[in-house]
Amino acid sequence: MRPKLVSEALYEYIVENSLPVDEAQRSLMNRTATIGERARMQIGTPQGTFFTLLTRLMSARKAIEIGTFTGYSALSIAKGLPEDGHLLTCDVNEEWTAMAQDAWKEAGVADRIELRLGPALETLRSLPADPDWDLAFIDADKQGYLAYYEELVPRMRPGGAILVDNVLWFSTVVDDPEGEGAPMREFNAHVAADPRVEAVILSIGDGVTLIRKKA
Repeated sequence: MRPKLVSEALYEYIVENSLPVDEAQRSLMNRTATIGERARMQIGTPQGTFFTLLTRLMSARKAIEIGTFTGYSALSIAKGLPEDGHLLTCDVNEEWTAMAQDAWKEAGVADRIELRLGPALETLRSLPADPDWDLAFIDADKQGYLAYYEELVPRMRPGGAILVDNVLWFSTVVDDPEGEGAPMREFNAHVAADPRVEAVILSIGDGVTLIRKKA
């Protein structure tokens, strides 16, 4: 998704001067575009590149994702994992995740990704409570963000990171704070006040919060 306040020319400049996407990523973007209006749910190219680099910088080996869609974000994270790394990704849509699995195979990272179909909250609650996850990404139903976050924080290792997408929700957090923007305003305020973590909202795409769990 192109940032709302960034011109198309500037966005293309950012893409051209960042780590280039590979053929599998480009192919997945093109296939996702055929979905129509829903294609905008796919994260933007700079966001995916940021995820890959952050995964590498953290030397993350164990990651979890809430919301798979057609698999671009999972592919981006998996590219940053070592060969024996593991990404668990959760979704409920078989059609879109079938497209994702094809892309992961094409990219050669399918062996690093485990897809679980079903309500993500149930999947999270079924996981051991051990704090051993390095990285998490939340990009699913906005009403569920708080519940996902509360299940994830105890399971993150000290120094682990949670990435959260769409935290500006098309500027409605300030343009319509009592209406459409209310769920994300509540979530953002909750994270900002949480003594267990430290966080920053980045103006990438529709807003990405980078959250670090304190020691």
